[in-house]
Amino acid sequence: MRQPQSRKLLQLQALSLLLFIIALHSRLHGCSGQGEAADGSASTAAAPMEEKEKRALYAAIEGFVGKGWNGSALYPDPCGWSPIQGVSCDLFNGLWYPTVMSIGPVLDNSLQCSADAKFSPQLFDLKRLKTLSFYSCFPATNPTPIPATSWDKLAGSLETLEFRTNPGLTGPIPASLGRLSSLQSLVLVENNLTGAVPAELGSLVRLRRLVLSGNGLSGQIPASLGNGHFAEQLLIMDVSNNSLTGSLPSSLGGLKGLLKMDLSNNLLQGSLPPELAGLGSLTLLDLRNNSFTGGLPSFLQGMASLQDLLLSNNPLGGSLGQLGWERLRGLATLDLSNLGLVGAIPESMAALTRLRFLALDHNRLTGDVPARLAELPNIGALYLNGNNLTGTLQFSPAFYQRMGRRFASWDNPGLCYSNAAVDAAHAPPGVTVCKVAGGVGDGRKPEASSSLMATSSASNLINGFCFFLWMVATSLL
Repeated sequence: MRQPQSRKLLQLQALSLLLFIIALHSRLHGCSGQGEAADGSASTAAAPMEEKEKRALYAAIEGFVGKGWNGSALYPDPCGWSPIQGVSCDLFNGLWYPTVMSIGPVLDNSLQCSADAKFSPQLFDLKRLKTLSFYSCFPATNPTPIPATSWDKLAGSLETLEFRTNPGLTGPIPASLGRLSSLQSLVLVENNLTGAVPAELGSLVRLRRLVLSGNGLSGQIPASLGNGHFAEQLLIMDVSNNSLTGSLPSSLGGLKGLLKMDLSNNLLQGSLPPELAGLGSLTLLDLRNNSFTGGLPSFLQGMASLQDLLLSNNPLGGSLGQLGWERLRGLATLDLSNLGLVGAIPESMAALTRLRFLALDHNRLTGDVPARLAELPNIGALYLNGNNLTGTLQFSPAFYQRMGRRFASWDNPGLCYSNAAVDAAHAPPGVTVCKVAGGVGDGRKPEASSSLMATSSASNLINGFCFFLWMVATSLL
């Protein structure tokens, strides 16, 4: 199983950059008293802030960072000359209102949650709040559910809701989040949330990003996520690394504008519905590590925008010849390992000129390895190991030297290479020399496998996949 182990680090770096930009915005625009207000009126440094709003802000932050935090003394003018790190403000009708609250150990002077952090009722009194973000705020020693009520108070303002890396954030995703009619981004990543994905989330008609990965969610993907105005706006859908079950609802084919769909590492099953052919804008489809069946669906060859297709570790079955690969010329990453594929590797795969990563390992593929695969101009990793491929590898010494351990062809008992064309220093690991008849490699089954296959295959896989893991993690951010 290949997992993007650098993904978390890259996500944390991206989050740090995001919060730094928010903080900079707070200094230069949100709380500086210069420029124009959110309602279009000219702002002034002397603009006041409602006392009720100020008290709600102090109480909301105190609930998270602890009662020892004296906001009124430390930040008497939170939207003016004494701004709070992670809080931004905007002017509405001549008054300052907090619009952004971001808490968590990202920057040196960021607000950090206490060991007994909690949601304060006053949080929902911040009537102009647009962004609410928490990172590493609730440890496992402080199990805390997301409040089930009061979200409707923020329905007209909240556009971004993000809870990241909170092992103590427990319980279900509240159905009341479906009332946040202005919400554009819902990110609940690496928490400890359980239960079903609420069907009410399908009411978020302005939502563009839905990321619920890394929780303990169960049950089926609700059909409402592919219906109505919700389907028209959504760009990113990531429910990976949960325990979701059942088959995919055909309504997901209604997500016409979707760019990225990641359903990997769940317990999903059944055939891929033909309605997914409607995902014409999709650039990434990640279905790895589920239990999908039914072969490679023909609708895939109509997804001309696809750049990353990741299907590994599913009992799909079928053959590579079912698709016209020349129609998917935009593919950069193609992971089809451990699918139970049979038959030959089609020559048409050599038409994927943008391909950088190709994994066909651990299937039941047979026949020769097309020599034209080595001519792919951008290929950086090629895995053919663990099949029943036969014949003589026709790749050049320069190819083996360039690819190194990012080319794998061991564990194909009938595969060999010619030592007349390739010296031992650049020979493919785990592949034996072809028996010679008249000085020409005859492509017969090798007498024995190289000891490299037994002793080094695990390390070869780990080292070779570093290239792939970096690339997939970058595309998912």
